[in-house]
Amino acid sequence: MRILFKTLFAIILAAMFFISCSTVPLTGRKQLSLVPESEMISMSFNSYSEFMKTNPISTDKANSALVQEVGKNISQAVIKYFSDNNLSSRLEGYQWEFNLVKNDTTPNAWCMPGGKVVVYSGILPLTKDKNGLAVVVSHEIAHAVARHGNERMSQEMLAQFGSVVLSEAIKEKPEQTKAIFGSAYGLGAQYGVMLPFSREHELEADKLGLIFMAMAGYDPQTAVEFWERMSVVGGQKPPEFMSTHPSDATRIQRIKEAMPEVLTYYKKQ
Repeated sequence: MRILFKTLFAIILAAMFFISCSTVPLTGRKQLSLVPESEMISMSFNSYSEFMKTNPISTDKANSALVQEVGKNISQAVIKYFSDNNLSSRLEGYQWEFNLVKNDTTPNAWCMPGGKVVVYSGILPLTKDKNGLAVVVSHEIAHAVARHGNERMSQEMLAQFGSVVLSEAIKEKPEQTKAIFGSAYGLGAQYGVMLPFSREHELEADKLGLIFMAMAGYDPQTAVEFWERMSVVGGQKPPEFMSTHPSDATRIQRIKEAMPEVLTYYKKQ
C-alpha cells in the first residue's frame, strides 16, 4: 500500500511539473513555474518599494546617469528580442526602473521580476566602464526574464504546500507566501542582498546576459575581464560542489565557449 501511495504521489508530482512547465527563452530549458507571474511582479514591486524607502539613492549624478543609460539600452534589447520571437507576453506587467544606490561596501546588483533594477555603488570599481556595467545589469535582467525567481519559489512552495492548489495557497496564506518570496529573494533579511541562485541559473543568466548586452551594443568579450576581477575580490571560496555558484574557472570557461554564438548578436554602438 505504501509503495502504491508513493507511486501515485510521484505521478501527481510529475503531472504537476509537466502542466506547470515553461521554457526559458534562448536556452530552451524546461522549468517549473507554479506561481502566476502577475503575483511574482506584485510581490516584487512591494519588496522593491520597501527597499527603496530605507536605501538612499546615490547622489553621484554621472554614475547614476550611466546606470540609467545602460539599463535602458539593455531593456530595449530584451524587449526587441522578445517581440521578434513572439514572446512579448512574458514581459507583461514589467515597469522598468534603474537606480544606483549608495552602498560602497557591497559589490552587488539585482533585478526583481517586473524590471526593477538596483545597482550598488560598491560594484562600480569592478565594472570600471559601461561595458563592465552592462555585464552586471544584463546578467541580473537575465535572471528576471528567465523567471529564475519564480522557479525557485515554485520549488519552495511545492515543498511546503504539496499538491495544494497554489493559487489557493497564495490567496489563503498570504503571510506564508510572502515569507517564501522573501526566502527566495532574501531582500530585507540580508540588507537587500539577494540570495545566490543555483549554479544552473547562474550559468544560464551568464549566457542570456551576454546575448542581451551584445544586442544592446556592448562588447560581450569584456565579460571575461569583469569576472576575472570579481574572482580576485571573492576571497576564499568553497569547492564548486559545495557552492551554489559555479567556480570562477567554470564560469569564465563557459563564457569563452559561448562567445562565438554571442558575437553573432553583437552590434557595435
